[in-house]
Amino acid sequence: MKIVIADKSHIIYADVICKTIEEAAQVRGTGIAKRQPDYIISKMENGNAVIALEGDQFAGFCYIEAWGHGKFVANSGLIVHPNFRNQGLAKKIKKVIFRHSRTKFPNSKVFSITTGLAVMKMNSELGYKPVTFSELTDDQSFWDGCQTCKNYDVLQRTEQKMCLCTGMLYDPSQHTRPETGNHKYDKKVWTRLKNIKQSMFLKKEKK
Repeated sequence: MKIVIADKSHIIYADVICKTIEEAAQVRGTGIAKRQPDYIISKMENGNAVIALEGDQFAGFCYIEAWGHGKFVANSGLIVHPNFRNQGLAKKIKKVIFRHSRTKFPNSKVFSITTGLAVMKMNSELGYKPVTFSELTDDQSFWDGCQTCKNYDVLQRTEQKMCLCTGMLYDPSQHTRPETGNHKYDKKVWTRLKNIKQSMFLKKEKK
């Protein structure tokens, strides 16, 4: 298994990447924005993505998005092909794309919005902290990208202040040492937060 910075030679995997993302969104029912092959290809051509391969077989992918003129960056579209899940690959990809983001955009704040406890755990171990949406990018093109998520109506109802996703932020100005991946993660706290959000919005929908 190799995890490398994607380039033009990996364009042949764009279709299977998009298909894998779409299928995962259908299974989870939330939290993953759909992407088109052209968008994935642009990330590869600009060196803003990493891909995992087992020989010639696609195994996983993640890409970088820059917002607010580079003030913020996000590691998005983290996906692992079903044939390679439950092997710790997502965590490996996350570490590689995070290091690549920090190298390419050293002064940018790295943020994430997610409903997945596994992603929250990985983010926490890298030094991300939970934040309100107001502390994330105000670049409207980022939030417009949430339109393909089934919970987009929740984001609209709250005027982009809250959703089922949890906002997380890595601020380089608050970290003077290299990331070690040894930050604490309390699953009970994150699970409770997720359940509170789901309960709150479900109650609103029933009214």
